[in-house]
Amino acid sequence: MDKLPAITGWLWVKEGFALFRKQPAEISTLFLAYMFLMIAIGFLPLLGQILPLMLVPVFSMAFMQACANIEQGRKVYPNLLLTGFRSPAMRRLIKLGVLYLAAAVVAVGASAVVDGGVFWEVMTGQKSLDAETIRGSNLSSAMMFAAAIYTPALMAFWYAAPLVAWQDMSIGKAVFYSFFAVKRSGMAFLVYGLVWMLLGVILPAVISSFVALLVGKAFAVMLVLLSVSLMLTVVMYCSFYPTYTSIFGRPGPQPAPVLPQQ
Repeated sequence: MDKLPAITGWLWVKEGFALFRKQPAEISTLFLAYMFLMIAIGFLPLLGQILPLMLVPVFSMAFMQACANIEQGRKVYPNLLLTGFRSPAMRRLIKLGVLYLAAAVVAVGASAVVDGGVFWEVMTGQKSLDAETIRGSNLSSAMMFAAAIYTPALMAFWYAAPLVAWQDMSIGKAVFYSFFAVKRSGMAFLVYGLVWMLLGVILPAVISSFVALLVGKAFAVMLVLLSVSLMLTVVMYCSFYPTYTSIFGRPGPQPAPVLPQQ
């Protein structure tokens, strides 16, 4: 695992756009199928709140495999959504999803020291997110605190699913290599995150403001905003693939990476 320069974060974003441009309709259809499935699961009583997070590692392999297909010149079809479920590593991916859920619960629960549990109540559906709730609490500080608590887990999970599925690692080994891979390339990930903040938050706001000045109709603004946001979200999913291949190589039988030096 080599330490990557900061500029690599920008290159990951560019490679995500390059992958998207090769099969925009196909990868967008895959993403929409995923979203509709998550919405349907969300209607399930009780399980609807926990299954979407638990299944993130399983479904993440659908998009990783889709990007691998695009890179190899193969077509992307909606049935790729089942990639993780067909993998011999499916059970480990689901167990990894349980860890995702546990880490999220710990992070949100820890935010109670900041806002007295308001963020927890909002996330668990006990309280609605309205203007009064926001005004009467430290909600924004609690969210930032929860994000800070969750960051080490995010580092450990970033590469864990493809390392489990493609390199047949155990969960413990995968989260270990993932954490240190992200740590060693921290500046690249910082640039990557800043670029996506610019593209995913600021750019849509600027575009929607421009459309509002030109057209002045709320429906048109909303339509443009949704279209741009959807495209950028799909591109972001595509950009996850080069973050993996730049460190661990293309999918396939690979030797285990060298342990990072402390």
